[in-house]
Amino acid sequence: MKFLYRGLTRDGKTIQGTIDSKDKQEAAVSLRSRDILPIKIDDKENDKWTQFIPFFRNKVGFTDIVFFTRQLSSMINAGLTLMDALRILKVQTQNEAMQDIINGIINNVENGKSFSSSISEYPEVFSMIYVSLVKAAEGSGLLDKVLERLADNLEKQQKLKSTVKGALMYPAIVVVGMIIVMVIMMLFVIPQLSILYKDLNVSLPMSTQIVVGISTFMINFWPLVFGMAGLSVFAYKRWRATQAGLYIVDNLLLKLPVFGVLTKDSILTEFSRTFGLLVGSGTLIVDALNQTSAIAGNIHYKNAIINVSRRVEKGVSVGEAMSAYPLFPPILVQMAKIGEQTGKLDESLLKVSEYFEREVDERVKTLTTAMEPIILVILGAGVAFLIISIITPIYSIMSAIH
Repeated sequence: MKFLYRGLTRDGKTIQGTIDSKDKQEAAVSLRSRDILPIKIDDKENDKWTQFIPFFRNKVGFTDIVFFTRQLSSMINAGLTLMDALRILKVQTQNEAMQDIINGIINNVENGKSFSSSISEYPEVFSMIYVSLVKAAEGSGLLDKVLERLADNLEKQQKLKSTVKGALMYPAIVVVGMIIVMVIMMLFVIPQLSILYKDLNVSLPMSTQIVVGISTFMINFWPLVFGMAGLSVFAYKRWRATQAGLYIVDNLLLKLPVFGVLTKDSILTEFSRTFGLLVGSGTLIVDALNQTSAIAGNIHYKNAIINVSRRVEKGVSVGEAMSAYPLFPPILVQMAKIGEQTGKLDESLLKVSEYFEREVDERVKTLTTAMEPIILVILGAGVAFLIISIITPIYSIMSAIH
């Protein structure tokens, strides 16, 4: 269990951070063994705000990790010791959660733990791949170089995610806006018009009858409508978490028009870049493949990567092992084979990751350009249907008056 603590050091300085212990008493004993006099120890998991309202949680963001890695690399490269760099980072970091983590890392390193072992205690912040790279760097004495490459990799990940999210943001906003407008129309506008049509005894066309019927159903059974919507989302998430649901959904995502290719290119970009980074740091190829499979983001790619690692373990080359699975395109297979033949597998993989990254950028641009007219057509059709359904009876009333 994690506890938040505040204590005094021997020189009278107040420090705070997190500590893993069974209970508060054990946490206090552990702190005293570090020459820290505990002032206050709180159960981190039972904070009344963060437990029930996730919005108030002070979390470590991806940007915080990128900043930490980049700055730590720069300071070590400039000649500062690891401890000095960590202490400076603790002061520079604005995020309190990240400050607590850095403080915990400092305490662990001061007590004789390695840097990689210290950061491994925070798996929600530092991934398994991050820890592996740091551990390999400690063994080779190239911590600053590996951290620099790791920072570059994290920045590229951040850019890739932003690019994909940016492409999906516009259609998502339009769809949500359409749903909100439709709900407002059905709950507030259509009921007033239907009362008018009923009072005037106007015969309604089929389109108007459909709209009025939907509106009446939503007003009379709105708890059922919202309840069924919530239940559907809950049921989908539960089903999505099952093995069968995961296989079906991930397979559909790969087969979607346009979006499927974008998903594949995004996965291949992350795979080739991370795999190349691990191999370049000295990680064994089989271990690198197994670690990379954990970040695939798609069960089909994850299984394919694991199967490739098993074949490599039996003596098959990486390129040959990949060629057995259609999920890996020919360019990736060929670059892997060339890299193995030249003894520069890591460089070949990083080069092909840049190719896939350019493909993602181009597809996002194409998708953004193509989505605008499609969304406008769908939006226009929906608005036209509503207008025709509302205006047609009014036009009939005006014609009868004249």
